[in-house]
Amino acid sequence: MSRTAAILLAAGSGRRMQGAVADKILAPLAGRPVFAHSVAAFLESNVADYYVIVVRDQAQSIALSAYAPTPAQFVIGGKERQDSVQNALAVLPADIAYVFIHDCARPLVRVDQLVGLHKVVRKENAVVLAHRVTDTIKKHSDSGHLKTLERDRLWAMETPQVFARELVAEAYAKLAKKKLRVTDDAAAVELLKHPVALLENSHPNPKITTPADLAYVEYLLAKQQPE
Repeated sequence: MSRTAAILLAAGSGRRMQGAVADKILAPLAGRPVFAHSVAAFLESNVADYYVIVVRDQAQSIALSAYAPTPAQFVIGGKERQDSVQNALAVLPADIAYVFIHDCARPLVRVDQLVGLHKVVRKENAVVLAHRVTDTIKKHSDSGHLKTLERDRLWAMETPQVFARELVAEAYAKLAKKKLRVTDDAAAVELLKHPVALLENSHPNPKITTPADLAYVEYLLAKQQPE
């Protein structure tokens, strides 16, 4: 029987946190570490049978192990995000058919979203959680000219991003062969000309990048609590 794995990315350097916290993934957020919020959502959703947790070093893996789901395997991340994902893909058991890839710096992922993504990936083989762009976006050329892009066709990518295991493995192999750099997993799959479905997210799912983001996410979590 085919299974689903979740790759939980926790190895980010956190340079833009400006030293506000030693490790943003372990930073306290509503009474528990940032990392634990993503884990709790995955466990409640029951979408994953196996977990690979990508860490910065051995010390971080020890710190995260208290909050990690089971069964899980820890792997050391690479220089870039895509290197970390490749390291995780390389250790997946042979019977894994689908793979969630989630940046644990996005702790507001919801159980219903995980269930929805799992349903879509089994039909489409590739799906990304995303939200519509509401700002007017313009492209600036070297000549100084502006071009307004069609806002109705613009989406901001989030995580999780979910794929058939063979598809994303092939995409990352091609990425490595061509020595290209991408900022998300969907971009790797785009190299194969494979369509990627979008699951629209109408709830905030920000990535914690700066100290102000921690305060904002704490505020959002407080709003979710019943009075």
